[in-house]
Amino acid sequence: MEGESGAPLSSEEAKLIEQEYHNFEEYLPLKHREEIKKQGFSVVDKDNDTVTPLVEKHQCAYSYFDEKGIVKCGIEKAFMEGKSSFRKPVSCHLYPIRITSYKRFDAVNYEEIDICKPGRECGHSMQVPLYSFLKEPLIRKYGAEWYREVEIAAGYLEKNNK
Repeated sequence: MEGESGAPLSSEEAKLIEQEYHNFEEYLPLKHREEIKKQGFSVVDKDNDTVTPLVEKHQCAYSYFDEKGIVKCGIEKAFMEGKSSFRKPVSCHLYPIRITSYKRFDAVNYEEIDICKPGRECGHSMQVPLYSFLKEPLIRKYGAEWYREVEIAAGYLEKNNK
């Protein structure tokens, strides 16, 4: 819901969205479907990155508001209902973690924004660190061995910061 650009997409994800669109189109508001028809299934932003199209330069075209006013993903809804094999772009699955890729490494950074405050408070009260909450998408992006190394490093830091 915030930002100047849609969700980052790999070229494979952009193709999957186009191929699977008929499976989640029904969950999208008419205005969003019209924008996708006009802009395409993916667009190239000012940084020359492939991203999801936006509606009114604000909201991802693949999102919708549920009955409680919560923004949700139409792609993921189709996946959860068994109508699509594609869950959602990994950049969305990882949010509020943002990945910046460099030649020799990826920078994995937490993006703290106001709309995530309730989630931060919930995670803090339940004592669930962000890397644990995002276990599935982190493994999806980097693999189980990488994630095990994160757990080891986090355990070491926790032990030595008490």
